[in-house]
Amino acid sequence: MNHFYFERTGGLLRNDMPEDVLHRCEKINTKVFDDERAGSIYAADVIIEAINAHTASRKLFGLGLSTGNTPLPLYHELVRRFESGAVSFKNVKVFSIDEFFPLEKNDSRCRNYRIYEDFIKKVDILPENVHIIDGHQKLDKVSSYCDQYDSQADEIDLTVLGIGPQGQVGFNDAGTHTKTKTRLVRLTHNNLIFQSSRFTDPNDIPKMAITMGIGTLMRSKKLLLMAWGEEKAEVVRKIVEETPDTSIPASYFQNHTDVEMVVDKDAAGELTIEKTPWLVGDCEWTTKYIRKAVTWLSEIVGKPILELSLEDYLENSLGGLLDYTGKEYSRINIDVFNDIQHTISGWPGGKPNADDTYRPVPATPFPKKVVIFSPHPDDDVISMGGTFRRLIDNGHDVHVAYETSGNVAVHDDVVLQNIDTSRELGFGNRYEEVKAIIDSKKRNEPEPRALLDIKGSIRRAEARAAVRELGLNDRTNAHFLNLPFYETGGIKKGKITDADYKIVMDLLQEIKPDQIYAAGDFYDPHGTHRKCTNIVLESMERLWEKEEWARKCEIWLYRGAWKEWSFAEEDMAVPLSPEEMIKKRHAIYKHLSQKDIMPFPGADKREFWQRAEERTQNTAKALDSLGLAKYRAMELFVKMKKR
Repeated sequence: MNHFYFERTGGLLRNDMPEDVLHRCEKINTKVFDDERAGSIYAADVIIEAINAHTASRKLFGLGLSTGNTPLPLYHELVRRFESGAVSFKNVKVFSIDEFFPLEKNDSRCRNYRIYEDFIKKVDILPENVHIIDGHQKLDKVSSYCDQYDSQADEIDLTVLGIGPQGQVGFNDAGTHTKTKTRLVRLTHNNLIFQSSRFTDPNDIPKMAITMGIGTLMRSKKLLLMAWGEEKAEVVRKIVEETPDTSIPASYFQNHTDVEMVVDKDAAGELTIEKTPWLVGDCEWTTKYIRKAVTWLSEIVGKPILELSLEDYLENSLGGLLDYTGKEYSRINIDVFNDIQHTISGWPGGKPNADDTYRPVPATPFPKKVVIFSPHPDDDVISMGGTFRRLIDNGHDVHVAYETSGNVAVHDDVVLQNIDTSRELGFGNRYEEVKAIIDSKKRNEPEPRALLDIKGSIRRAEARAAVRELGLNDRTNAHFLNLPFYETGGIKKGKITDADYKIVMDLLQEIKPDQIYAAGDFYDPHGTHRKCTNIVLESMERLWEKEEWARKCEIWLYRGAWKEWSFAEEDMAVPLSPEEMIKKRHAIYKHLSQKDIMPFPGADKREFWQRAEERTQNTAKALDSLGLAKYRAMELFVKMKKR
């Protein structure tokens, strides 16, 4: 049983609702699940049923396999089902969708490497039935290779497709024609950026790839599309609900005769059935869901909450809300206005000697013991630097715990600059020694441990400087956990084990916090932020039964630099003064290794302090547009519920 949980209340009442009404906004039938595991179980059911139904046929069952992270939970589930005896793959032939070019077949950076390691090696597929795109072809032979592969893929019964963040499938990017076949393509600039996380050196990223075409994929008898995480939410909406668009290649599959989309709640966040279900049918109207509807209505009609009219409600399909509550529209306006107003607090740790009836945090105990968990050594100041400072100024015993070293995110040039600075200051000349370690690095192998240790030291020094800027004692209240799952020396991380949980639990037992802050980023279900927060939550679950403080502790989730909670979701809004904004900016500045030349910058060209400031300022503007108080900037938090 999970004692701490992320509450999702309200929503569409689906009981006895006809399927054609329920999915009337969808051009691709879509199944929504709580998380990627539940979605993968369903997808495995579909695949196994199809394979078993095909057993009587003399032909092999053709299964198309997508590369990337999206299908990995499905492959793990298929292996589990095989081991339990639920399915055999002896009568299955598999085809992969794409591969980098040129790249050796056994290179761990290959797109198909995980298919081999996590699926094919662990089931009973016969070697002669494995058709995996080989990216190690001679350039003058690649066209004939692609033609041959395309003809082999002519009889695929079911294809699993992970959807990219821009709606690409395989390496079919924006502008791909519907009749394309298996071919060699040049990677777009955006795709090169997207693929950079797979390579320790961006210069190693192949500039080309072999991919099945849209036309090839359309020949599959059934398509099973999958997407996890809120990063995919907007593109899922376009694929499922909008007309086919050349800029969204996966939207072409609306024209397939047997296609289904499988998503988790986060990836479904922009679908009508999830975002605005009152446009589909009757809803369960909880307090949070009423707030969701009213803030949406305020945005749609461009009015502050207290100016919303009866016509606004009726013309935008919210008559059911009025009927459910039995209240005048004006009363609902006031209730929602007050509901949001009560979440705004300059006392994130609770205000002492104050009536806390309508405050998000209780007044007692005071001062509180607080632990801020930061996945990387800069997420704390980027995501909640203003609240961090406010907690200290309000007199609480604040600790920060950096869960991973962040060592792989330090460029070699930054290491040499720091070593050179030490030499110039007269603290020892180890420049040539460190330069030799850097020069000894081998492609496709973990970085030398000695180099990783230096990079970890650089990030620790930066983190200490940042929290000193906020007024924290960096020697006693900054904790560097160096969780083992992260310490692989490469991009791919290890499995979470009891060793990770023990480190976190030991710290929690030492501090016994009243409040915990943790990362609430749901962009990547397999990303470091999500893994780190899962470790914190599981550690608290293990402490729940035996520690009274754990049962009393509150857990608050903050967001990263890219996206903030909405006012429909948040439980606490902390306004920041101009002076606090400057302090936060200066704290982010201390992380010099993350400026300008980060190894994995992503598509957003802004520096972290710019992303953070624009996010918090836009949040304040959104509050102002709802007709509440006007602030310079604001950080939002969601409270984990307790059973």
